Amino acid sequence: ASMVRARLRDPDGGCPWGVEQTFATILPHTIEEAYEVADAIDNNDMAALKDELGDLLFQVVFYAQMAKEAGDFDFAAVVEAISEKMVRRHPHVFGDETIQDAEAQTHAWEKLKRRERADIGENPSESALDGVIPALPALTRAFKLQKRAARVGFDWKTAAPIAGKVREELAEVEAEIGEGDEERLKDELGDLLFCCVNLTRKLGIDPETALRGGNAKFERRFRRMEALMAADGLGFNDMPVDDVLEKYWTRAKGEE
Repeated sequence: ASMVRARLRDPDGGCPWGVEQTFATILPHTIEEAYEVADAIDNNDMAALKDELGDLLFQVVFYAQMAKEAGDFDFAAVVEAISEKMVRRHPHVFGDETIQDAEAQTHAWEKLKRRERADIGENPSESALDGVIPALPALTRAFKLQKRAARVGFDWKTAAPIAGKVREELAEVEAEIGEGDEERLKDELGDLLFCCVNLTRKLGIDPETALRGGNAKFERRFRRMEALMAADGLGFNDMPVDDVLEKYWTRAKGEE
């Protein structure tokens, strides 16, 4: 793969598009490829997963080739660095330490990461929330922030009070509807979404995975509803939306 990427990046006879790319221009493609991997996993499509993992790996090779051209590092250095990191962060596997369970391993992992940052001259972690990068999708970042807070004991004991908090936040959203203050409404909606993520976390469910499932369900039912309406010679402009919901959306749901 490295040889292929080097040939594609060769200014003398290489791919014109590939030669022009930079780290910044490739980044959106990397994010897209990661989501395509997730889609293949969601669909349990192993043939697609093999293909998408290859595409994602090629992104890494692409970055490494550009870094090699700049004299920074190459693909072999990337592999060596991650191998060393995994050995270093798993002393209970590659050394003589003992880890009792997954929770203890998580705490040890964070401790090792803080030590690594200190070793390279970074300031020691001053907050349990340090390291949750801002660029993450908001839903995922909320989940990670809550997990970090929970590690130091800032957490509900059970899911029940979080469900109550969701209802409380929904009531606050409802109170703002129609008041004309868009900023306050946005603020309350943010609180509601944050609480919903907290509920999924406490129930042991990843919010991104749950929402992907909800999206897929809506899309599946909506497409079936469109097909049912088309079979009757109808479109959305031919009847009130309440009738569409009652007759066709209900049928689409019922078929499942």
